[in-house]
Amino acid sequence: MERRTIEPRPGWQRTVEDQGLIYPLTRYPDDTLRPYWDESAYYVFSLPEVEALEEVVEELHAMCLAAAAHLVDHDRLADLGITDPRVADAVTEAWHRRAELPSLYGRFDLRYDGTGPAKMLEYNADTPTSLVEAASPQWFWMEERFPGADQWNSLHERLVDAWRKQATLLPPGGPLYFAHSAADELGEDLMTVAYLRETAQQAGLATDSISMEGIGWDRLSRRFVDKKLRFIRSCFKLYPWEWLTTDRFAPHVLETLDNGGGTGSTLWIEPAWKMLLSNKALLAVLWELYPGHPNLLPAYLDGPRELATTRGYVAKPLLGREGAGVTVHEPGAAPARPERPCCYQELAPLPDFDGNRVVLGAWVVEDEAAGLGIRESSGLITDEYARFLPHVIL
Repeated sequence: MERRTIEPRPGWQRTVEDQGLIYPLTRYPDDTLRPYWDESAYYVFSLPEVEALEEVVEELHAMCLAAAAHLVDHDRLADLGITDPRVADAVTEAWHRRAELPSLYGRFDLRYDGTGPAKMLEYNADTPTSLVEAASPQWFWMEERFPGADQWNSLHERLVDAWRKQATLLPPGGPLYFAHSAADELGEDLMTVAYLRETAQQAGLATDSISMEGIGWDRLSRRFVDKKLRFIRSCFKLYPWEWLTTDRFAPHVLETLDNGGGTGSTLWIEPAWKMLLSNKALLAVLWELYPGHPNLLPAYLDGPRELATTRGYVAKPLLGREGAGVTVHEPGAAPARPERPCCYQELAPLPDFDGNRVVLGAWVVEDEAAGLGIRESSGLITDEYARFLPHVIL
């Protein structure tokens, strides 16, 4: 793994916007615009290195599924903050019926510097973003800048194939809706959903688009409908389950939830069992089940334990996106007093490449490793000001 600098292509912004990345710039607190898509540098990997990382990702995914089974079998959903019996029942039923429910993709965030074993930082298994830039613009960048090279990137083909294989799990009678939140100001959620809809269309599925705010509730039929009052039988939503089960429509979601076998009127993708994987408490459960595993970091739910005096730790809220609420604590620092339940994970500072802190986003489609996206940040926490850099296998 190596970082190399390169001159950006002339007109790069227009190029990546035409390829679906309509948010190539980030506005900073000082009101300046700086590249989010950053092609002034790129990362180089060897093929054996990528093949080893693929094996790690698929092993971690299998371990996460085993941890999910443990949480359900031992009635430990409260460790994830799932205390509403209705939600717990929905998650449990979805897990037991998971073979009947479509489940598409997820993204592991890994600490890796090219020398030691990759370490799992978290698993974004419900609403992962940075998909568009990983699947499309960086592939076209490679073809233009390094013809004949390769890239860890089979995302598009695998997504189309996943929709094609799972088409029989979708309920008949209506299109598969793709929903994003209209509150998304940058367009990232919109374009992620639009891209996923395109892959479903290429798989031969009938689709339609809608905003989460545009979904209506028909009190007579007691079903979710679109603006034309058509029943919504299935819907891919880039809207976290912790919101879907707590907002004012939550009782209707749980009442009408199709958890496989025709048990309800609306099937949601990702399925409810993904709540088991998209929660930072998973990190502590993994360490409990696989202590000392080379690709895991020590993590606990009841406090930092020995980490407070040895390596330091990171306090992560159980639910959150883009580093929100995450705090870093050096060894011997004052103990954290979080406002909400946290997972305490060993501090493993992100690798420093020329002053840039790097995290690898390794994608999983169904159960297979499918691609890589790289983000850089200036500090130890990968937040909304992170930059996306392409990579190549040489």
